[in-house]
Amino acid sequence: MRALAIDVGTGTQDVFLFDSDRSIENAYRLVLPSPTLLVARAIRRATKARWGVVLSGSTMGGGPSAWAARDHAAAGLPISATASAARTIDDDLETVAALGVRIIDDAAAEDAATRTLTLHLALNDVWLAPIAEALSQFDIDLRRLDALAIAVFDHGSAPVGVSDRRFRFERLRECLSAEPDAGPLAFAFLDHAIPTAFTRLRAAADAARSWLGPIDAPILVMDTGPAAVLGALEDEAVRGDDAPRSVVAVNVGNFHALGMRLSGVQPGPAGEADLPPGQRRIDALFEHHTGELDADHLVRLVTALADGSLDDDAVFDSLGHGAFVRQPFDPGQSPLLLVTGPRRSLLAGRPIDGLATPGFAAPHGDMMQTGCFGLLRGLAHRLPEWREPVEGRLGRAGQPVSLSAAPAPAPWDA
Repeated sequence: MRALAIDVGTGTQDVFLFDSDRSIENAYRLVLPSPTLLVARAIRRATKARWGVVLSGSTMGGGPSAWAARDHAAAGLPISATASAARTIDDDLETVAALGVRIIDDAAAEDAATRTLTLHLALNDVWLAPIAEALSQFDIDLRRLDALAIAVFDHGSAPVGVSDRRFRFERLRECLSAEPDAGPLAFAFLDHAIPTAFTRLRAAADAARSWLGPIDAPILVMDTGPAAVLGALEDEAVRGDDAPRSVVAVNVGNFHALGMRLSGVQPGPAGEADLPPGQRRIDALFEHHTGELDADHLVRLVTALADGSLDDDAVFDSLGHGAFVRQPFDPGQSPLLLVTGPRRSLLAGRPIDGLATPGFAAPHGDMMQTGCFGLLRGLAHRLPEWREPVEGRLGRAGQPVSLSAAPAPAPWDA
């Protein structure tokens, strides 16, 4: 069975082709520029050339692409966008229009795209066509897929006047309330079960379904931060009967930093486990913008995460999303600290009260595919038929890979 996992970040999109006939070490993978970065580069080239810009397509990740669109308008150059594309810049279309972006319908976008000296971009977080084309040069056919799993960061569509940071954090709370013992798996959804507030997850799933066409393969979507934390739990340091009961896992992404304190008894003698094997519940959580954090600030957040003293208002007032503590901690527990993400160096070698020196998670030997490994676990959680293939390669959740993964043939025999 084959599944394509794509973890779409702000700086990179990380691609992993899972094949149940291949070992994880021999699986094909890519680390590419993110869609929002590529769109931003294209808009900035148009700005430099003094061209007009027309944006159509779906709502995608903002950040670099939204900044480039704002700068283009601020330069006094023409820029138009359909409503769905404009929400990449801001959920409030009046705010987008006030920036100098003209809101148009799809027919007007098609007409404007035919004009000379005009760049037309169809926005989309899921660039399956170019990925498939690149892999086809190496005799890899992505049309032979049994599942697609995609991670994107989704603020949700906040009502006018409501902070998108607050709105997102309330949606995170709702997901955890719906599945309080699922841990990061609570943020994984099959495409028919995506909460309506998550417009970017919906757009990513729709783009994937459109590309698949007649291929009736399941599509799973997940938020990027929880996918990375879930993937970090693949690290050997937190697998096995002697794994620590409590883990503090921090994903320091290019744009957002997410920390979770997780607990759960690993499988052992009968009656010892209070959660399914390898599964951990979220006891506390914070989320912030990486660009607003220096090393000292991040250390303070992780310390508060570890000891249960997180303050939601303090995180929000420092331009973060928020924080919460779900249940009291056992003071006798000493959590293990796992750090992942492209900006993990912010915590490198930093002593943190109550925690050991940060361990850099490298699940299955590949830090940059951490989110993709989380996506694969999400697939196995939501689709029972995927549990055996995924466990055959990643090993049983919570157990050492060497003891629980199936042997794989040599790559020339696969």
